[in-house]
Formats: sequence, structure tokens, C-alpha cells
Amino acid sequence: MPTSASSWIVCKFGGTSVSTRARWETIAALVQRHIDRGMRPMLVCSALSGVSDRLDAILHASASAERTDQLAALRTQHLELARDLDLDGNAVLGDALDDLQALVDDLPDNDTPHPRQQAALMAQGELLSTRLGAAFLRAQGVSTRWLDAREVLRSEREAHLTPARRYLSATCSFYPDAILQDHLHDADTDAVLTQGFIAGNEIGETVLLGRGGSDTSAAYFAAKLEAERLEIWTDVPGLFTANPRDIPSARLLKRLTYNEAQELATMGAAVLHPRCIDPVRTHGIPLHVRCTDAPDLEGTAIRDDVPDYGPQVKAISAKDNVTAISMDTLGMWQQVGFLADVFSVFKHHGLSVDLVATSEANVTVTLDPVANALDPDTINAVVRDLNAFCNARVIGPCAVVSLVGRHIRALLSDLGPALEVFDEQNIYLVSQAASDLNFSFVVDAEQAPRLVRELHAERFSARPADELFGPSWSELFDTNESDAEATPPWWQTEREALLALADTTNTPGYVYHAPTLRTRARQLTALEAVDQPYYAVKANPHPDVLRCLYDEGLGFECVSLGEVERVFEAVPQVDPQRVLFQPNFAAIDEYRAAFDQGVRVTLDNVQPLDTHPEVFAGQTIFLRIDPGRGHGHHRHVRTAGAQSKFGIVPDELPQARALAAEHDICVQGLHVHVGSGITRAEPWADIAAFLGSLAEDFPDVEILNVGGGLGVPERPNGDRLPLDALNERLSAFKQSHPQYALWMEPGRFLVAEAGALLARVTQTKQKGEATYVGLDAGMHTLMRPALYGAYHDIVNLTKLDQPNVQTVNVVGPICESGDVLGYSRRLPATEPGDVMLIATTGAYGAAMANIYNLRPRPNEHLIDPSADA
Repeated sequence: MPTSASSWIVCKFGGTSVSTRARWETIAALVQRHIDRGMRPMLVCSALSGVSDRLDAILHASASAERTDQLAALRTQHLELARDLDLDGNAVLGDALDDLQALVDDLPDNDTPHPRQQAALMAQGELLSTRLGAAFLRAQGVSTRWLDAREVLRSEREAHLTPARRYLSATCSFYPDAILQDHLHDADTDAVLTQGFIAGNEIGETVLLGRGGSDTSAAYFAAKLEAERLEIWTDVPGLFTANPRDIPSARLLKRLTYNEAQELATMGAAVLHPRCIDPVRTHGIPLHVRCTDAPDLEGTAIRDDVPDYGPQVKAISAKDNVTAISMDTLGMWQQVGFLADVFSVFKHHGLSVDLVATSEANVTVTLDPVANALDPDTINAVVRDLNAFCNARVIGPCAVVSLVGRHIRALLSDLGPALEVFDEQNIYLVSQAASDLNFSFVVDAEQAPRLVRELHAERFSARPADELFGPSWSELFDTNESDAEATPPWWQTEREALLALADTTNTPGYVYHAPTLRTRARQLTALEAVDQPYYAVKANPHPDVLRCLYDEGLGFECVSLGEVERVFEAVPQVDPQRVLFQPNFAAIDEYRAAFDQGVRVTLDNVQPLDTHPEVFAGQTIFLRIDPGRGHGHHRHVRTAGAQSKFGIVPDELPQARALAAEHDICVQGLHVHVGSGITRAEPWADIAAFLGSLAEDFPDVEILNVGGGLGVPERPNGDRLPLDALNERLSAFKQSHPQYALWMEPGRFLVAEAGALLARVTQTKQKGEATYVGLDAGMHTLMRPALYGAYHDIVNLTKLDQPNVQTVNVVGPICESGDVLGYSRRLPATEPGDVMLIATTGAYGAAMANIYNLRPRPNEHLIDPSADA
């Protein structure tokens, strides 16, 4: 065993790194490697993936039944991992699970829990995961001590902090701790395992370090132990010039100074928590960011002895969920003390201001959610108090887009082309950091992804690898190589048939693969917990697609009379009761016509019941409810919450119930749809629990429609929705609520991967360092990249067997700068006439195509090799 306190190495592992046996086996191997090198590892671990979100849902649950369901799912998740780790879950976790149950039982029924209760409950995720981890490491032969972080890390008490800030976003001192060093040195174990995210206060209560605070915990421990090194193990191999999952051409930053890393973390780089830098910088402890899935990659090294390479932008970052507050008054002109007055308001409410911009009649500031425990009540109170000095208003949701680097001021004259991407965008604040490390813009949140892509393309598209900039994400993990998938996509198998089709029909054209449609439909109908699956027709209303899915037993969910008519035209034998009509803001005549056709009708607004009761009197309907928050891969596809037009808020349900009773309307079902592109199983179980709690007030309800939104991988190796877990969670709900049938209505899940868009290269162009490949398909053919910033895999089908040798932007023929189908894509040497394939386009592709610029709509074809055989 090492005898020197300086032999400590602190390793932090996040939620994805501790959620499977394979990841724990990697951790065990890393720990043994450090021990063999004479080091003594301390492991700082987060909660299992998704657990913190589930604990948060328990805190905000509106009914005890929902809490019970969430708690049962938490118990199942941990006991299943224990089983995978060959551990006796009840023996390892029994007491901890009892503690969790007691904390849930103590929560108030109809009030927001005190931050003290919130902290105590949220800490349970880390306490549970680390007990499992310590037991597993011992079973692998690594003598491991489990340490309660709350007994070591003590939060600093500041009188001006709000309870939320004090309990949910605490800070701790990080001086070297000789007592802790001696205590752990005397322990007869090779490794120590403890929790991230949690600490204790001076009276022994649990406090949290803020979401993402496990990095900070690890840095605190590294400082207290005077460790030789801190390693942050995550799912990416370091910091990049942009988020590499969004921009595959982003390059690895091989080395950064502490100040540069702090700036990147503060301005939105999600790999590191901003607070984790100061402890290691203060004590000169090197910090390395490594990848659990690729442990042999060196990653990013953060230390002070990094050479100064001169003025340069090192990364483009975006920070989401930012709140901006604008303060207007003519009275501030030459007024002494105005800034002191308004900033005293933020101090009074325990809020830290991030960016500031001033003029003669306005001050605008931003509040960083990482540094502040923000909630609507606090924001409203701040605005109220500010209005004593000025006219204050909240701007949001916002994002901060930043160019981060060194000696930024020296680059201002060189940034002109890059700043053109902000043309015609709302810019609420511009900030050039006094540290000369960033140049930042506060913009509308929905614009940030596009701005980051375009800024990165302008600054880094031709950047070669060197001592500072390492390989790109696409070079490390070639994101366009579909053979990385365990099962090749159908279009790879059907390559020759697709090339022949492109030669005999005009491009661009969509091709739908019937076997893939059937496979996805059978996966859905195999979910035992779902009593009746429906297909969201808006995703793809092609008649052949509708017929194929009908044959597999699916019903149809329609949002317009046109879709209803299309269903009856394509499948005239369909039972009208297998057709759902679920419009929003439809004309009243549409509801009348739907009832006349005998289809089921869903209403997502109370007003029509009040203004046109004669249309609904004596009818059977569903009600669509807004649960208050949405999910999904983009703001535009999140279909719940105050910023969404869909659904009835729960506060209006008593009015709906009264109107239904008055006019003899039978409310047979309740419906929620929260968004699209969701690849976790939890939201649908949460929806079912939410609907089940509401259904108690509607005696005729027999059906709970949990909506659609089942995601598919955006990228070749992206996350896939775990259907077994989805079925298990919904089955658990049904066991406790057997009186309800569950329905589901996905669209994209069924058809997206069954479709591909064929297009032909028209021209290529070199502009400076940027290469463009132009297609006869554009944003008029496939709108999703321009509308949502959606990613679609793009391959050269003609040269599919040739290596990727160039990075290009794939564009269309439309007279719009936004007509880009893919930025920074790796392709073989591509030339006019090559047939390109854009994958995963079976949903919202042809359905959203248009004739902008008077260019024709694409062709559509369904192929069925099994029928042809």
C-alpha cells in the first residue's frame, strides 16, 4: 500500500459510467491499474443514469400514487443492477432503500418540500450507487472503503444565501486536510469510494453542490488529499472545439490552462462543472478528462504549464437555460449608486450575476442556472424588487454563445466573417470578457445550435491537427461509418437496388423499406403493457405505409380531416373506432365532421365545450392534458409546458368535468403527449402515473393514452429506446391500475428508419477552406435539418465502399443560406453524378416537403424485397 499522502489519485465517474456491469468492470480495471502503479485511488461517483431526474419527479409529484410508482421504479433499477453485478441487492441496499422510503413518506402532500427535504432526498441516488459500487469492487478483489462524503465535505455558511441556494447549490472549503489524509492512510484498504454531488453542513444536514456537482466534489477531495492528479471520467474523451455529438468535425483540445478550462466550463462545455477548476488550480493539481468507453485515449490535460500559442479561438460553446433581466430607466443617467441599488436586489435574493451590459438607460444581466438555484418565485420576487428602481423585465429562454480562447481582443479584427452568422438574430447582450478569454452573445435559445454550427465551421473547418488541437470526433469515432452498427442498415443491404432505382426514376426520391416497417410495428405490438398501438399519420401518410401498418394491427392517429380521409382512402375496411382524431385549434366544423364519420375525438381545449356544447352533447371524447413540462430532442417538438400550445392545464379540468356532466358528455379517455425523440423509458411511466392520478376524478375514464415520441437514434451509434424497460415500467403501472387500458401513438419510431432519401450530386465547390457538395435535394425536400437542426446520416451510396477522405458541407439548391442538409460530414471523394443517401428520413420527410422556389416535390417508392422474392 502507498505510504505517501501525495500518492492519491482522485477519479470521478458520472452517471452513465456507473449504470452497467460493463462500465463497472472498466472502473475495476482502471482502479487496479492505478494500484499497480503505486497510486491509491479515491473514486467519486454519481447516481445511476436517470435516477436524479426520477428523484426530482418524486419531489414534484402531484399525487402520492405517482410518488409510489416512481419509488418502485427506482427500487427496481437498483436491484436489477445489483443482480447484473452478481450482488444480493437486498443485503447491500436494504437499509438505504428503507431510508429512501422514509424520506418520501415525510414529504408534504400539497406543498413544495423545503430545500432541506429536497437535498436529503436527492442525495439518495449517490448513496445507493456507491454502495453497489463498493460491494462490486470488493467482490472483484479490490479492498475498498465506502466513505460518506457528508462527513468530510462541509458547506460554507453565508448569511445572505436563500434556503434554496444554501441547501441545493452549496460550496465547500478545499484546504488540505491532514486529519483526513491520516485517517484514510491508516485504513487497511487499497481504494476509497465516495459520493459526488453531496456534502454536509455545520449541523450535519445534507446539502447538494448543484446539478453536475460531482466534478466539484472530486476537485474538493483532490485538494483535501493533496492528490497527484484528478481524473474526470465521462462519455467523451476530453474537451473539444465544440460539442462533438452535434458537430463531428470538432477537434479534441489536447491541453488547456486552468483559466481556459474554467472559461469553457463556465460558458457551457458540459464535460466539466465550472466550480471544479478552482480547487485544483489553487493547489496546482493536474486535471485530466478521460473517456470511460475509450480508456486508452489520453484526453484533455488541464494544467498551468501550457505554452502560449498566441491569440486564437479554441472553442465555440453554448450555455442553455439562461435567464436575462433587462432594466430600463432614464433615471440612471449620471445617477450615483444606481448599479449598487439594483445589484443589492440580486444579493438580497442570493443570486449571482453572470454577464453584464450597460448603457445610458439600460442595464441587462444574465443569471447562470449552474451558479443559481433559479425558480419562478425567486425570479418574480427579483423583478418586483427591481421595479422600485427601474422597469425590469425577464427575457428568455436564452442561451449564451461564446467564442472561447486566448487573447480574444487581438482577434476582433479577424472575427468579421464569423460574426456575420448573427445577422438578423436577436442579440440581447454582448460581452467581451475582462480576462480576454471569451467573446459572448446572449441570443434566443432556439438559435444557439445553428449559430454554434456556423461559427465552428467558419473558425475550424480547415483546422489541422497540431500540438494543441488533436483529432476530430469523426476521426476518432468515424460517425459516418455505418458498419460500426451491429446490424447494417437496410439500405446498405439494398444498395444495388437503390442505385438502380435512382437511375430509372428522377431524384430526389424517398424510398420506404416494407420489412423495416413491419419489424418496428411488431416491436410495438409486442409490448404487452400497451393494449392498442396507433400510428401518428402525420409522420408519413403515404398510402402504402398506411396499408402496411394496418396489416400489422395498428390503428391511426390523425390531426386533421385530411389525414382521416387519407386513412379511409388507403384502408377503406378500417373500423372507425381504430381512428383517433386529435387536432388542436381546429374549426368547430371539423369536430362535427369527425363525429359524423364515427372516429374517436380528442379535445385539447375546454373552450369548445363551453362555446359549442351542441356539437359534443351526448358524445364520447378524450381530453388531452398538459402535464406542465415536455421532453424531446428540440424545443419545437416538445409539446407540453407553458410555452407549448397543446393540451388542457390541470387547473381547467374541474371546468371540463362540469361541462361534461352538464351536457351528457362521456370522457372515456385521458391523453398526454409531451414531445418527440425521447430515448428513455421513464417519461411514459411518468405520464401513465400522472394520468392515473387525474383519472380518479373522471368516473367514465377507461383508457389512458400515453402518447408517442418514441425516439430513434439520430446518429449511427446513438442511443436506442430500451423497449424492454419501457414495457416493464408500463407493466408495473398496469399492475397497480388494472382498471385502465394503455394506448400509445408513435409515428417516427415506426417509419423513420424505414425511409431513405436518394439524391444526386449536382455540383461541388471549394470556397477558401470550405468544401460544398450540392444535391438536387434541399430544405424543400427534407425540412428537418433547417427547422430543428436535426442530424441525418449522409453517405455517398455510389462510393459506399470507399474511405472517407474529405470534410464537406452538404447543401441543396434552394435560395436560402439555411439550405444545409449536413455540416462537416466525412465523405469519399465526391463528384457530380454520385448518388447520395440521407438516412432515417421515413418520418417528417416527404410529409413536410414543399414546392418552395417552385421546385417539384420528391418521388416516393415502397420496396418490399420479400414480396418480390
